[in-house]
Amino acid sequence: MSEALRVLPLGGLGEIGKNMTVVEYGGRIVVVDTGLRFPTAEMLGIDLVLPDFSYLRERAAEIEAIVITHGHEDHLGALPWVLRELGEEHAPTVYGGRLTIAMARSKLDEHKLRDAQLEDVEPGEELSLGPFTVELVHMTHSIPDSCAVAIGTELGTVLVTGDYKFDQTPVDGSPADVSRLAELGREGVLLLCGDSTNADRPGFSPSEAEVGPHLEEVFAHAEGRIIVTSFASNIHRVQQVIDAAAALDRKVALVGRSMRKNVNIGRSLGHIDLPGGILIQPQEVEDWPDHKVVVISTGSQGEPLSALRRMAHNDHRMIKLHEGDTVVFSATPIPGNERAVNETIDRLYHIGCDVITPRDAPIHASGHGYREELKLMLNLVRPRYVLPAHGDFKRIHLHAQLAEAVGIDADDVFKGENGLPLEIDERGARFGSPEQSGMIFVDGVDIGDPADVALRDRRMLSADGIFIVVATVSEQSGESVVPPEVIFRGVPFIEQADEVVEDIRREVEASLSRAAKGGIREIDMLQQELHDDLAAFVYDRLKRRPMVLPVVVEV
Repeated sequence: MSEALRVLPLGGLGEIGKNMTVVEYGGRIVVVDTGLRFPTAEMLGIDLVLPDFSYLRERAAEIEAIVITHGHEDHLGALPWVLRELGEEHAPTVYGGRLTIAMARSKLDEHKLRDAQLEDVEPGEELSLGPFTVELVHMTHSIPDSCAVAIGTELGTVLVTGDYKFDQTPVDGSPADVSRLAELGREGVLLLCGDSTNADRPGFSPSEAEVGPHLEEVFAHAEGRIIVTSFASNIHRVQQVIDAAAALDRKVALVGRSMRKNVNIGRSLGHIDLPGGILIQPQEVEDWPDHKVVVISTGSQGEPLSALRRMAHNDHRMIKLHEGDTVVFSATPIPGNERAVNETIDRLYHIGCDVITPRDAPIHASGHGYREELKLMLNLVRPRYVLPAHGDFKRIHLHAQLAEAVGIDADDVFKGENGLPLEIDERGARFGSPEQSGMIFVDGVDIGDPADVALRDRRMLSADGIFIVVATVSEQSGESVVPPEVIFRGVPFIEQADEVVEDIRREVEASLSRAAKGGIREIDMLQQELHDDLAAFVYDRLKRRPMVLPVVVEV
């Protein structure tokens, strides 16, 4: 009897982002994707959100390989932290397409992880990794070298689609390998883990090739400078912007570190063709007439430190926007980023820019297939079981309905969530016992536990401010010997500050006096008593809960 196959999603289910799937068989592991997502507004001071991969940390010696489907941050971005945490001794080889591995190498170089083992793999090439065979299947998406991953075991094949659409006229002229998907279907696919992102959109997604002419049309109507923002990794879109600029005899400036880096990688691999003399440096933009310039910038998602966000707030050191500029958003907001994008657009209008978004013109095409394309995938590979992935619970539910619509039994469609393993053996498939999953936060370059009190403290500070009270007490009696010092920041009561500070001083002395009479001498206990008394007093006076930090000094 064959061993059980386990497929454990650690990220990407019930959310858009931080995709990571663990496939286990015969005591060995293949990990597909190591993604991240960006923080929401309430995650104050947090830079990135990673999947909780402690499950892998405990099984580092069992990992045969990490396979990355494509170079987007939500599939690749967590790789430096994963490799660092697994340690050099157990760090597995990372496989992917040529562009994907080039982007991974660049990212790891930034983190000074230059000894990592990276190998690019051609679609159709079969890798033998322990009890697994691994094959990449060429797919189309909004970045070149996107692949599905077919993982073969004695029990059957697991197909992880990654992000995909069935674009019949892709910019690079290489459509998805439909014939190989159909062959896999004939050979027998045990489990399909499919992209659910656009399970709520009917029909077929528009082709990326349709975007180029519409961009050129928009450019032709712009009289001043044109600033185009898109994902830095959307190399085909960058090529279309360059082509439109060349057709209208405009120069192109690349702004944003990731934009410049990805264009250089794309050029070195032949994905981007730049006409001679078209590129200018950002600092040269002011030297050219407005009607001769196109700027390609990062910041399509309103990221706080991105180039476009800085421009919108007049904070970019090289590009100063002004009235008459046209800003083109050749991207749609990732769910959760709408507010930041809208704020950026509003600032651009305040400056006097014209702003064009995909609502105004067909200048963006999603890289994810719509409902009919999800059905096509299901019909091509004819899986025994389906685990919808890469989507919030609504989209997972809709993808499950599509699977049933094409004839897959409802009992064979599993609507999962992060940390819930799907276990398959010769008797069938079922969910197993939940494993640890969730989020870990990156603050700067450090990673931490999401249960850390730091986030709670940051929310409190942002809402109600902080009081610091320094009390000096006698070592013998515990009584206050000098008036307490009260320092406050961010507490909204400026008009009555002096009165409140005096009242707080009196409350500090009263609290210390009560503690002295009660025989409390230990510094820690005194500080706790002060904290509790002052917090209650401040709430009674201000109806707010600022952070209270008492400091007791003995003399």
